[in-house]
Amino acid sequence: MAELNDAITDVHGVKVGHWTDLDAATGCTVVLCEAGAMPGVDVRGASPGGHDTDLMKPGYAAQAVNAVVLTGGSLFGMASIPGVVRWCEEQGIGITFARQRIPIVTGAVIFDLNTGRADVRPGFDAGYAAAGAAKSGRVGEGTVGAGTGATVAKLMGADRNLKGGIGTASETFGDGFVVGALMVVNAVGDIVDSATGEVIAGPRGENGAFLDTVAGLRARSRRAPEGNTTIGVVATNAKLTKEQSNRLAAIAHDGMARAIRPVHTTGDGDTMFALATGEKEMASTRIIALETLAALAVERAIHKAVLAATPLAGVPSVTDWRAKA
Repeated sequence: MAELNDAITDVHGVKVGHWTDLDAATGCTVVLCEAGAMPGVDVRGASPGGHDTDLMKPGYAAQAVNAVVLTGGSLFGMASIPGVVRWCEEQGIGITFARQRIPIVTGAVIFDLNTGRADVRPGFDAGYAAAGAAKSGRVGEGTVGAGTGATVAKLMGADRNLKGGIGTASETFGDGFVVGALMVVNAVGDIVDSATGEVIAGPRGENGAFLDTVAGLRARSRRAPEGNTTIGVVATNAKLTKEQSNRLAAIAHDGMARAIRPVHTTGDGDTMFALATGEKEMASTRIIALETLAALAVERAIHKAVLAATPLAGVPSVTDWRAKA
């Protein structure tokens, strides 16, 4: 097996490209699979923003997807998706339908308009550039791409939040099987380590400390701050049916639930996509291992996203805030 980078790109055939605007605090990210991958999707948040997500579900025609677009800009950021479609078309990427090559592109958005400039969002050129930048190997993490304007830990007020970001991780098992995750972390909740119970990122208290969100929620009702959602992609080199790929997307949410507290709220639009490249046949007895490790990759990718983030637009990073202790 080739050298691993603890990234979704450890799955052969999966590439990642970012477009970043640090001045406006927004960006977009493209997960590209030029040869196509069996798609899956699972939406758990109550306030999602997605493009062609139904097409990824069982019972719908698509048996392959070429790109997943993760973007800032809320629904305005959907304008980046046609740029990805155009780039794919120019490269001859897509399925053959009615004598045409049709790129199959799906995606989801985060609300980052409260960070930086609300009037600047990823558009056609941003999507085109992110697709063109897609590559295998190491993947930029933290304040880059769709994670540029992401923030977390907002339940005690937006003035106490911390920078979110984008992160990636991978797990290997068996005879060369790989599953990887790429997560854009823009959660209303805290980021926690499920193994230790430690809060990695919570609402800012005093001198580098975190406030107790659960205690705060017990004490009084709080309206969820606007502008949340965690979105991501899990990919594997295993050959899966569409039903299995959708189940993989569903179980990947377990990693999100372990790493974010609370999660899947009325104030979030949490969405997971799955890609199965079909490179390796998988025995049915290995499916549970795949699902378990996918959730673990998601959990670690979320941790990496906030720990790699840097301050932006007046929002401190976890690393900078901890340094004040």
